[in-house]
Amino acid sequence: MYPDSLKNLIESFKYLPGIGEKTAERLAFAVLNLDDEQVDLFSESLKMVKYKIHSCSVCNTLTENEICYVCSDITRDNRILCVVEDTKNVFLFEKLGMFKGVYHVLNGLISPLDGINPEDIGIDKLLDRITNGNFNEIIFAFKPSIEGETTALYIKKILSDMDIVVTRLASGVPIGADMEYIDSLTLERALKDRKKIE
Repeated sequence: MYPDSLKNLIESFKYLPGIGEKTAERLAFAVLNLDDEQVDLFSESLKMVKYKIHSCSVCNTLTENEICYVCSDITRDNRILCVVEDTKNVFLFEKLGMFKGVYHVLNGLISPLDGINPEDIGIDKLLDRITNGNFNEIIFAFKPSIEGETTALYIKKILSDMDIVVTRLASGVPIGADMEYIDSLTLERALKDRKKIE
């Protein structure tokens, strides 16, 4: 029922995660209300993000340059390495502005049930970086899941002969949560990782 160009735009929006038919239609009609300059900017931005963005040669995060802004920042503490599962996590930490170390981005987490093995997530590149670096702490910032735990334990075992402190993000009961609605795994982790009140 829609003209072909509008139908193609609707179908294009549906490529994006979480966008169904109704949302795609709303977005397509919103584009019709943009002025020419806004449409040109939108179109050009889509092309540029596809052609200019690539992985940093050092840490594997997304950048437009050979080396990302974190790896090229000489004020960062190059002795502390935070390992994350994807680039979105780097941006989350950077928005907080608290972490002053450097990052390494894996290509996901180990998940044998999904056929994702250590060689599929770039662990070799991480180990080369650790071996050739001067790190005294490695932080695993993975989601608290079976895959996150498996990945952390796998890398920790490989690093066991090295004189490097290996830590992970604290996890447990979130602030403001009602105890009766917290799952048993979260409660178990919170109890195990309890802290002394200072």
